[in-house]
Amino acid sequence: MADPSSYRPKPGQIPDSPGVYKFRDEHRRVIYVGKAKNLRQRVANYFQDLANLHPRTRTMVTTAASVEWTVVSTEVEALQLEYSWIKEFDPRFNVKYRDDKSYPYLAVTLNEEFPRVQVMRGAKKKGVRYFGPYGHAWAIRETVDLMLRVFPVRTCSAGVFKNAARTGRPCLLGYIGKCSAPCVGRVTPEEHRDLAEDFCDFMAGRTGTYIRRLEKDMMQAAEEMEYERAARLRDDAEALKRAMEKSAVVLADATDADLIAVAEDELEAALQIFHVRGGRVRGQRGWVTDKVEAVDTSGLVEHALQQLYGEERGDAVPKEVLVPALPEDTEAVSQWLAERRGSQVSLRIPQRGDKKDLMATVQRNAQQALGLHKTKRASDLTTRSRALEEIAEALGLDTAPLRIECYDISHLQGDDVVASMVVFEDGLARKSEYRRFQIKGFEGQDDVRSMHEVIGRRFKRYLQEKERTGEWEEQPPDAAAPAAGPAATGPVPAVGPTAEDGEPREDDGRPKRFAYPPQLVVVDGGQPQVAAAKRALDELGIDDIAVCGLAKRLEEVWLPDDDDPVVLPRSSEGLYLLQRVRDEAHRFAITYQRAKRAKRIRTSPLDDVSGLGETRKQALIKHFGSVKKLRQATIDEICEVPGIGRRTAESVAAALASTAPAAPAVNTATGEIIEEDDGGSS
Repeated sequence: MADPSSYRPKPGQIPDSPGVYKFRDEHRRVIYVGKAKNLRQRVANYFQDLANLHPRTRTMVTTAASVEWTVVSTEVEALQLEYSWIKEFDPRFNVKYRDDKSYPYLAVTLNEEFPRVQVMRGAKKKGVRYFGPYGHAWAIRETVDLMLRVFPVRTCSAGVFKNAARTGRPCLLGYIGKCSAPCVGRVTPEEHRDLAEDFCDFMAGRTGTYIRRLEKDMMQAAEEMEYERAARLRDDAEALKRAMEKSAVVLADATDADLIAVAEDELEAALQIFHVRGGRVRGQRGWVTDKVEAVDTSGLVEHALQQLYGEERGDAVPKEVLVPALPEDTEAVSQWLAERRGSQVSLRIPQRGDKKDLMATVQRNAQQALGLHKTKRASDLTTRSRALEEIAEALGLDTAPLRIECYDISHLQGDDVVASMVVFEDGLARKSEYRRFQIKGFEGQDDVRSMHEVIGRRFKRYLQEKERTGEWEEQPPDAAAPAAGPAATGPVPAVGPTAEDGEPREDDGRPKRFAYPPQLVVVDGGQPQVAAAKRALDELGIDDIAVCGLAKRLEEVWLPDDDDPVVLPRSSEGLYLLQRVRDEAHRFAITYQRAKRAKRIRTSPLDDVSGLGETRKQALIKHFGSVKKLRQATIDEICEVPGIGRRTAESVAAALASTAPAAPAVNTATGEIIEEDDGGSS
């Protein structure tokens, strides 16, 4: 525990300008990021009597070892820089919302020649129009199925589209009228894009125009006694009305707004967001967070706005954002939102009418989400704690292993030998810490030797990190702090990591790849693998990390130097957790091994041509269409490709001539011969 007075800036050293500040721990990792209108006033608040600080703030300042700051011109710049640093450094004492699920969106790929309607999850892509988020993917598909009657936009994948274009036959949707079949030229690219844009307009809330137009055409068809066409138009209008009914009208004035509500207690907070477009609820999602910093409702709202709109532009930021409490600096946040939208954004608390009533509904959802989360977490925490305690008792550990690392070796008959490292913290997978290894010390199949190499490499890196951060360096008692830097960058910490030549080492503050040691190492295997792992640790002088192995046959737990395994009851939560860890390591290893094998199989004969880079390889394949056609080309024809000289063309021709064409691949399901048409590039 550090004394904040040991790194407190000198009086007058901190500027009184707007800016962003960072607290770092003794290993130079960024643990907290904050912003301020006046840096001097805000940062000075952290260095008052510890008894006057909030318990979470007290924990943060006693964990930190230094503070530094960056001056900016305006509060809006401070808001943007704070968001960027929180995203970059992932500080442990900042509030970070986590989605309770990955929400699906209805997406229209307007960045393609023939836009496609599909379900998308994950990060948003440029040039794609998104609607939602939806609670379930099937809700999107039901909506799309109704709307394709009126807007027959392409929904097929690129492979199906290309195959239909090649054969001249559309898919089933093209035959039943739910796709305009641009793949076979029934409509032009321009006509299909108009359909896609009409689809987007309808989803954006401009619904009345299309329904009125369909009803007008229906009446006209009936007057002209085209009763079949009139019936089809009637069904189309009904389909659009049913699609609209799936989104309840909540605001009669066709408002575009996001409503944010917060439910919180001393430890956690739940956030609910309703996305209202055209007066209808088009999407809903929720987040939950641990209150790791001293933050009130307005602070939670500000963090939520940063996460919601930090990566958004244009119409993705609504005209109106309704919140339960305004951020501390409402004007700066409103200006930041307006810059991202490109026009004015109203940020306010609803006071009366339909918007206040809807906010109450969102608030009830937030309260229910917090209650459900607490119920689930209590159950999960109890189970995970019991599992860790059972493991500690069975293996004779002093404390429960809060961080477990598991290693597995994977290969195919001695080829493409790889290893995986998976990490579980507090009984939960921490996928950002997973690592993959290629076996470099030897060739062939030897799981025991491979395990020894991987454990040795991983913990050698750990020791290097400890040495680099100065954890092993004994500082002289009279070591003086270096002079402080300019006010714009903040003071340099008194003790910092150094490079081999003794100069201060630059550090970006991110958690290092192998910086954290586990309390328990689990290997996939029995006595030989466990002995190899233990020997690797002994060779490095590491004696404070426990090792065990889990053998698949009888699910026995093996310890170093023990002739008999530890047998946990089949109903044991500890055994179940070890099995999950082992199975995850196996999955991660075999996925990597298959990817390496597939990449090796996909290699091209052009890879052996000296001096031929990826760009020119792609240019050759694009010019000739395939390796097969390139192999048939003359040297003069190869020289016609931009960037390919005669010497390179001769090398390409020689390389292709020396590699006999492989036998054609056959689709075992259809008997179809698959021709070489993709160039076989890796």
